[in-house]
Amino acid sequence: MRTRIRRGLRFSPRWQGSKRRLAASAAAAVAFGVMSLGALAQLAAFASDSADSATAGPDVVQLALNTLVRDDGLPAALASVGDRYSHSRTYTAGVGDLASGARVPRDGQVRIGSNTKTFVAVVVLQLVAERKVDLSASVEAYLPGLVRGAGIDGRHVTVRQLLQQTSGLPNYSNHLGDDVRYYDPHELLAIAFRHPAEFAPGTSWKYSNTNYVLAGLLVEKVTGRALAEEIDRRIVRRVGLRHTYFPVPGEVGIRKSHPHGYYGESADAPPRDVTEIDPSWAWAAGQMVSTGSDLNHFFGALLAGRLLPLAELAQMRTTVPAEETFGPGARYGLGLVSRPLPCGGLSWGHGGSFPGYETRGGATDDGRAASVAVTMQLTDEAGRRNLERAVDTALCR
Repeated sequence: MRTRIRRGLRFSPRWQGSKRRLAASAAAAVAFGVMSLGALAQLAAFASDSADSATAGPDVVQLALNTLVRDDGLPAALASVGDRYSHSRTYTAGVGDLASGARVPRDGQVRIGSNTKTFVAVVVLQLVAERKVDLSASVEAYLPGLVRGAGIDGRHVTVRQLLQQTSGLPNYSNHLGDDVRYYDPHELLAIAFRHPAEFAPGTSWKYSNTNYVLAGLLVEKVTGRALAEEIDRRIVRRVGLRHTYFPVPGEVGIRKSHPHGYYGESADAPPRDVTEIDPSWAWAAGQMVSTGSDLNHFFGALLAGRLLPLAELAQMRTTVPAEETFGPGARYGLGLVSRPLPCGGLSWGHGGSFPGYETRGGATDDGRAASVAVTMQLTDEAGRRNLERAVDTALCR
C-alpha cells in the first residue's frame, strides 16, 4: 500500500507544527480514540529530567526541550550533549508514542534527514585524498552523459559545486508530489532534469538535494560499491557509530528504540504517525537513521581529523554564505555548515528535516557537541529558530 504525505528535505514550507494545532489535534485524537489518557498526562507534563543528572530541578537544556514541546506544540524532543571533557548527558521531553503514551526513549534513533549529506561529503573527500576524485573535475568525468537538461550540462558542473550547493541544479524534491514509494536515484534525477537550471554553475548558492544524489552516484561509480556500504565501511565502523545506518531498499521501519514521528495535517485531525515510511526518495540527500550521541561522535571525530586528512578537512570547512536556508551568519562548506554561537565561536554541523523528524546540532573545535531532535518536521521560521536556540543553549551552557 502506498502512503501519501507531503515531503521536504531541509525546510519544505508544506509541513506545519504549532502549539494551537497540536492541542486541537490532541483533543481530536481523544475523540477518535487514538491517544491514551496516559499520553495526554505526559503531554501535559511535557518533560522528564536528564537520566544523567542527580539534581531535582531541570537544567537549561531540559528547560529548552520543555519549551519546544510546550510552545511549539511538538509531541517530543530529545537531546544529547557532550562537553569538552567527554562528559555527556541525554534529555527528553514530551511523549514518545501518542497512541500508547510511551515515554521518549533516551538517545533514541531518529531519521536524520540532510545530516546524511555530511556523511556523503566525507566519503567523497576521502576519495579526493586517495586521488580517485578531483574536486575541480567535472561531474561528466565520473558520470558521463547523465547531467543534461535546460541550462544543465555536467561538463560545466564540478564535484566541488555539487558538494557546496553552487551547481545551480534544480531540486528534485520540489517536484515529487505526495506519493511516497520506492524511488531509484536515477528516477530522482530524471524528475530534477525536467526543470531548468536555477543559475549558471558557480555563480550563486542554492540548496538542492539533486547535488547529493549525484554525489552518491559518483561514490558508487568510483568505488564500484553501494553508497551504503561505503558509508558503513569508511565512517560508521571506523569511528564506532553503533546506532547509525543507511536503510536497505524496502526498509520502512526504524531498527532500534525510537520515538514515533508525526505529521500534523490540520487542526481538525490528530497528528498522523509517519514513523514507517520508505525513505528512498531522499537517498544520498537524507535517508540515514542515527541517534544524537552518534551524531555528536561523528561531528566530533570529523573536526578532530579522524575521518579526513587536514588538507581535505580544510576544503570541507571552506565556506560560502548560506543565510537564506540556514539563518543569520550561516555558511556552507562541502556538506558542512558553520553557524555563529551567541557565546562566541562557531559550531559545525548540518541539520536535517524528514517527515516526522527534525534535527539540529553541531560540534566545536574545542570538543563540545550537541544534537537536538523533535518528532514533527518544522516549516515555520519561528519553530526552526527555537530548535536552533535549543542547540545554542546546549553548546553555550
